[in-house]
Amino acid sequence: NERVGIPPIRVTDGPNGARGSALFGLGGETAVCAPCGSALGATWDPDLVERVGAMLGEEALTKACRVLLAPTVNLHRSPLGGRNFECYSEDPLLSGKTAAAFVRGVQSQGVVTTVKHFAGNDAEFERHSINSVIDARTLRELTLVPFELAVREGGALGIMTAYNKLNGRHCSEHHQLISEILRGEWGFEGFVLTDWLSAGSTVDSSAAGLDLEMPGPGAFYGKLLGDAVAGGDVPEAELDEHVTHLLTVFDQIGALDDDPDWASTSVDRPEHRALAREAATAAAVLLRNEGVLPFDRARVRTLAVLGANAERPQMMGGGSANLAPHYAISLLDALREQLGGDVDVRFARGVDIDRTTAPLYAPFDIEYFAGRELAGEPVARGRYRNGKLLVVDPLPDGVEPRNFSFRATATYVPDETGTHAFALVQLAGQGRILLDGEVVLDGIANPPGPGTEFFGFASAEALAPIELEAGKAVEVVVEFAVAPDAFFLQGIKAGLRRPSPPDLVDQAIALAADADAVIVMVGTNDDWESEGEDRTTMDLPGAQDELVARAVAVNPNTVVIVNTGSPVTMDWADDAPAIVQAWFGGQEMGNAITEVLFGDAEPGGRLPTTFPVRLEHNPSFGNFPGEFGELRYGEGVLLGYRWYEARHLRTRFPFGHGLSYTTFVIGAPTVDADGETVTVRVPVTNTGTRRGTEVVQCYVAPPRSPAVTRPPKELKAYAKVWLDPGESTTTELALDPRAFAYWDPSADEQGDWCVAPGTYALHVGRSSADVAHVVSVER
Repeated sequence: NERVGIPPIRVTDGPNGARGSALFGLGGETAVCAPCGSALGATWDPDLVERVGAMLGEEALTKACRVLLAPTVNLHRSPLGGRNFECYSEDPLLSGKTAAAFVRGVQSQGVVTTVKHFAGNDAEFERHSINSVIDARTLRELTLVPFELAVREGGALGIMTAYNKLNGRHCSEHHQLISEILRGEWGFEGFVLTDWLSAGSTVDSSAAGLDLEMPGPGAFYGKLLGDAVAGGDVPEAELDEHVTHLLTVFDQIGALDDDPDWASTSVDRPEHRALAREAATAAAVLLRNEGVLPFDRARVRTLAVLGANAERPQMMGGGSANLAPHYAISLLDALREQLGGDVDVRFARGVDIDRTTAPLYAPFDIEYFAGRELAGEPVARGRYRNGKLLVVDPLPDGVEPRNFSFRATATYVPDETGTHAFALVQLAGQGRILLDGEVVLDGIANPPGPGTEFFGFASAEALAPIELEAGKAVEVVVEFAVAPDAFFLQGIKAGLRRPSPPDLVDQAIALAADADAVIVMVGTNDDWESEGEDRTTMDLPGAQDELVARAVAVNPNTVVIVNTGSPVTMDWADDAPAIVQAWFGGQEMGNAITEVLFGDAEPGGRLPTTFPVRLEHNPSFGNFPGEFGELRYGEGVLLGYRWYEARHLRTRFPFGHGLSYTTFVIGAPTVDADGETVTVRVPVTNTGTRRGTEVVQCYVAPPRSPAVTRPPKELKAYAKVWLDPGESTTTELALDPRAFAYWDPSADEQGDWCVAPGTYALHVGRSSADVAHVVSVER
């Protein structure tokens, strides 16, 4: 608003990096790609996460942005949750402590966080309309806790409402959620905004306390809100409150003094690379190790690397979290770079895992033309990293929206001889693909029908089989003309499927049988883990399970790297000599995992979520992802490890689990319970031969025969320590009254926290299943 001197305030996604305008990783802007949310949760290290937050705050400022649309703090209800990779944990305390640290870090740079999605947005199924049915105890004891900690301990200045309804009301018009709990109980003083294109209303949303609808022009705010004020349906004082919340926050961080012409830049800082690598190693969870890791460089002369993700890693999840990293390095390239000529690194992908065709892996030079005829001189030029040739706002200078065309050219050198399949997917326009001057796919003459990619905005995939010869370069040209009614995303994805002979797995296993050591990298990609849809299975895509089982059978010196954001089925886990969960580890994942495998770094992670043996054992099974417009939280307060323990179900790997390259002894704890806060002091000693990390976890079990159903035990405090060989320390874990409480919906009419008198058992150990000591305390 120039009249009163309010400059534009820009926002940017997201949880693992400040991407700027690079939607879906497109555009010329690049950003540091930090590990995903579940990876940061796996660090169990608030101090590290706070530093990561500060890094992303710095990155947001390079994008001329004052608001970072993060963190995502919804809970892991099911392994199939489409955005689990964005979220921290199945446990509310771990999620909340991690979120608070992230918020403190980002906001230390003068950048606002918007903690999301408030609340009950734990699935992607029908997310714009689904009604999350959550009882009062589950809401208070689990669902809301991460948001509460982000506000109370993190000082969050922004909250983003969820798409879904909560117990019958859209979250953006939920008075109890926004005004009574968030502002009234927690003392939140920032602003509340909607998720993009979220459903709601004018009068009810304003009365509930919603300050800002995104994006503009508003569907139920904007002119409609002005008319509602003028007509007396919304009090002017209510509108004043919304404006005051926004201006107060922006004044607090100094944004009202920003230059309106502040320009976005891409700044690749060495210290950011180092921190991203540190976070990736701190998140890596050593799930199993039968004397294989770390590899001995002196004994490994030939190394077989198997798996599609080793060559084309999944560094981040799909959807709004996707960005263009400053740079990327695969595990395969990192191994070759770090090991040099000392080790013969041999690669075989062994399997294909893509559901949709991946973009052509070659850089494209692109020329833009005025009008839709590809005529005259180019009005702008650019360069794309691969065949995802989609144009997003802002357009290059000289390119008129809804009235342009482009021609993109690349040289592709195949590394295999055989039948390749070129693919065309087009959005908001039509185009074609030419190979050495010949049209191979024509979306103009034969436009494909509707498809599901890019949130359903794209066409179906058109395919053309082409014979190519290894080492023989071909020229690929993509031509496109925009549609007059294009919205925000237009262009073509030019994809390529490599030959997939029936003996792909056999080729990989032959390589593994001859090697001194084997690395099998399995995982998913953003075909399978993405905003917009939930997974339908916990199984790894393609023939990856077969690849692992056969590699383990032919070579006992095999390690499996799991490159996923969520748990997957691992029927081969008991046979694999070593397993490392790498998550979506960000741009430094390849370097970090290489350091972990060869002992240059400690695998510092612990599981932030339980890995079940079978999907059917998960507590949300039967209630996920919803039906008939409702998503029922039927497991109640027995979420995650609480359920598995209450039902005596064996897990693949328990919550909090993770091994080290050294050994620790957790000594007998002492308890000081004289005041309101119970202090638990736990001695820890590194009894091994190298520096390492241990996470001391304290779970509280309620008195026997409680008056209400309660989990067998719940995480209520934790601490991560680094110790040198022989070194000891004493950790202090603080348990406030809430650590012993449950929510009583009937107390004081509105409900309240209640501590039942009795003897509580404090379980101290290194996971929910590995308890070293149990001590009692009276409350």
